[in-house]
Amino acid sequence: MKKFTYLLSALALSAAPVISSAQSQFSLQSQTLTNSDNEPGPVFPLPTERQLKWNETEFYAFFHYGMNTYTNLEWGKGDEAESIFAPTAAPNPEQWLKAVQAAGMKGGIAVVKHHDGFCLWPTSSTTHSVVKAGNAFGRETNIPRDFAAAAQKLGMKYGFYVSPWDRNSALYGTDKYVSDVFLRQCAELATYGTDQFEMWFDGANGGDGYYGGRNTTVSVDRETYYDIPNLRDSIHKVCPNIILWGVGGEARWIGNEAGWAGETNWSTENLGYAPERNGMYGTEDGWIWFPGESDAKMTDQGWFWHSNEAPLSAERLFQMYLETVGRNATLILNCPPNKAGVLPEADVRVLKQLGTMLKNRLGNDLAKTAHIEVSNTRAAGANRNYETANLTDGDAKTYWATNDGVNNATITLTWDTPQTVRYVMLQEYIRLGQRIKSFKIETSTDGTTWKATAPGVTTTTVGYKRIIPLNGSTSNSYGNGTSVKAVRITLTDAKSCPTLSTLSVF
Repeated sequence: MKKFTYLLSALALSAAPVISSAQSQFSLQSQTLTNSDNEPGPVFPLPTERQLKWNETEFYAFFHYGMNTYTNLEWGKGDEAESIFAPTAAPNPEQWLKAVQAAGMKGGIAVVKHHDGFCLWPTSSTTHSVVKAGNAFGRETNIPRDFAAAAQKLGMKYGFYVSPWDRNSALYGTDKYVSDVFLRQCAELATYGTDQFEMWFDGANGGDGYYGGRNTTVSVDRETYYDIPNLRDSIHKVCPNIILWGVGGEARWIGNEAGWAGETNWSTENLGYAPERNGMYGTEDGWIWFPGESDAKMTDQGWFWHSNEAPLSAERLFQMYLETVGRNATLILNCPPNKAGVLPEADVRVLKQLGTMLKNRLGNDLAKTAHIEVSNTRAAGANRNYETANLTDGDAKTYWATNDGVNNATITLTWDTPQTVRYVMLQEYIRLGQRIKSFKIETSTDGTTWKATAPGVTTTTVGYKRIIPLNGSTSNSYGNGTSVKAVRITLTDAKSCPTLSTLSVF
């Protein structure tokens, strides 16, 4: 130890003249950093670029298909014979995606490995896969390949669900499972397209199972077992815009499987606070950006196809849309393929009805023809302005804002002739953080006297997108509408000067 201490002292002394010499060549300089564009200061935390692109997807599909489709189970134990997987026709992911595209969805996520461990592609990580399927249709199946190709052809976003939990693997619960099975599977899936937008990791981890014949119960710590930081960095190098959902730590479960988010819904959260308890609402002063995704079913049975299932009505699905996408969450709606590897005709019809409903109800933006006045507008900068025109220009990168210190403001829209209105949509410029804490909406038949709207609706957060049914109902939102000559939105409180990229009236 004495010798080591002496060596450190000698090195320090020998370096001293060099440091002194270097210091003599430098001097402190003061520099004033300017904000030439006069942009509002950010309210932290902020989303990453990949989280922003993910949020813009808004509405996309879940396709639960696999071994469970043929066993009538929801969670297989992992002891199912590979030969049970025997599609009655060649699975057709392009049919899946065309059906959900007609519903207004921008992409989809295909389940390629559920908890039973059966892989829907030929993988080097296990023999429990399509290579040993019960017929030629099964053995020729490669869902990641065909799903990615179909999505790219249709101009849609795509990704894969791969279960971290594997009730088939004899290695599950050991370090070798993570390195030789799970991480290898994720790496293989990343090779099916560098433009993937989401990789989905279920929160169900550990429990009883077959486990290669051990037939036991295995418990793991899902926060540490899967080496997620290493996985996230590795996947991002290949797929730069991918979000690792759930266990991956870049987007949270909204907290239920019923298709609703809280009317107050912050995209911020405190790391380690269980999303299951708070997923619907987030945390106002949370220190990470952790936006919510709502997973819900379009059918009345399970996640996988069952012979006695039926689709929910288009009106019910529209309600889900209002209560998720319209409440600062994304909606991933499950559409289960049947034993022929296609979506049933009844489901396809309802999806088309939903798409028509979305176009008819949220397609004609009356704000574009309105005269808009605001109580405060931020002073323009050298290359950017914050005028009201930014609210209706269709450009997500422009926005209206108030001056510093002005945390409340009024936006008034008027028309020369009466308009029938049903919904107001607001979108914050979340690149600078989520800011708005409360607002209210009023209407006027003459532009002078005002009436409060949206009875019973909690008008607090906005976030990426907020859609307010003016009659206060999400289950029966369309109705006859209200004839008005003016709509007034008052932002009553915000963390800092509010920003809005879009204001629409339908």
